[in-house]
Amino acid sequence: MRLGTFMMPLHPATRNAWETLAEDREAILLADRLGYCEALVGEHITDLSENVTSSLMFLASVAHETRRIVLGSGTVNMASSHPATIAAQVAMLDHILRGRFLMGVSPGALASDAEALGNLAKDRNEMFLESINMVLAIWQGEAPYRLSGKHYTVTTEKTAILDIGQGAILKPYQKPHPPIVVTAVAPGSKGVTEAAKRGWTPLSANFLLPQWVGTHWRGYVEGRAAVGAKADPSDWRVAKSIFVADDDKVAKRYAHTPEGPYHFYYNQLLRKLIFVNRANVFKLDPREPDESLSADALTPKLVIAGTVNSVVDQILAFREQVGDFGTLYYPCHDWVDPALAKRSMQLMAEEVMPRVNAAIGVGLPPC
Repeated sequence: MRLGTFMMPLHPATRNAWETLAEDREAILLADRLGYCEALVGEHITDLSENVTSSLMFLASVAHETRRIVLGSGTVNMASSHPATIAAQVAMLDHILRGRFLMGVSPGALASDAEALGNLAKDRNEMFLESINMVLAIWQGEAPYRLSGKHYTVTTEKTAILDIGQGAILKPYQKPHPPIVVTAVAPGSKGVTEAAKRGWTPLSANFLLPQWVGTHWRGYVEGRAAVGAKADPSDWRVAKSIFVADDDKVAKRYAHTPEGPYHFYYNQLLRKLIFVNRANVFKLDPREPDESLSADALTPKLVIAGTVNSVVDQILAFREQVGDFGTLYYPCHDWVDPALAKRSMQLMAEEVMPRVNAAIGVGLPPC
């Protein structure tokens, strides 16, 4: 099992953006030094708590200061930009990183982003599919472009001067394009099955109950089988909120109470998902009222916390419940206590993962 990291990111809106952006950069650089294999970063336009407004821009800011870690969009919100812009910017970043890039994609779930862009009443899943298809067509085709759909048009026929390069969009460094990852949130996500048919791989979100995480693997198997391919567990990425400390009481206090960032994270997330009627990800019984949900109840259920040995045991139990997967994503949360946050990342890389892999009976897989 490999180790990656994922950040939405999510910070108190009262913190200075310059401070939280620097903190998020420091977390990526630390992950690189500690040997984390991958790091994905999210984006939103209209959220002061999730204040990375462009994952690609943020990743470019750490591209030349990282050495080994594969960086990825987590995700590019396809319905929030034009496909020509996405194709060009992803290709540029892929060249900057010389292929050290994963392309995470989604429609974009934040309702206020959709409203700000005039997309609130539109079918954003339909926009997503049309957009990614156009991005791939741009990369696979040649200029001048003649692409037209319901939501987007990409043409350079009237203005191309191809012998000097005008009218053509850069193709990615990786051929035919960077690996595409889709974030799976909904229990029994049909999107995972459709993505698997296209050779894209899933990342299961960290805020799901374990019972729902396992449904994503079944969907992935179904999608690969539909195109005559076999699903490989090494292609499945699973995120899980984790906090490791040298003292168990410190770990539980930081991870499961309002003193730490995890309680804040799940309180924020709960309010957002209730607002868009998607709080069922936190329920085993959909008839359970939303009012019964709270960060106090969710953090002990969804955050693995403890000393090294305890966290190892909990990860192994989680894996036993959801099934085998290839990469465990450790989400980065707000650094309420920077020393504890950094120590947790260190213990995760240097102590927890080697013991997890030893228990599974494999060596630590190379990145």
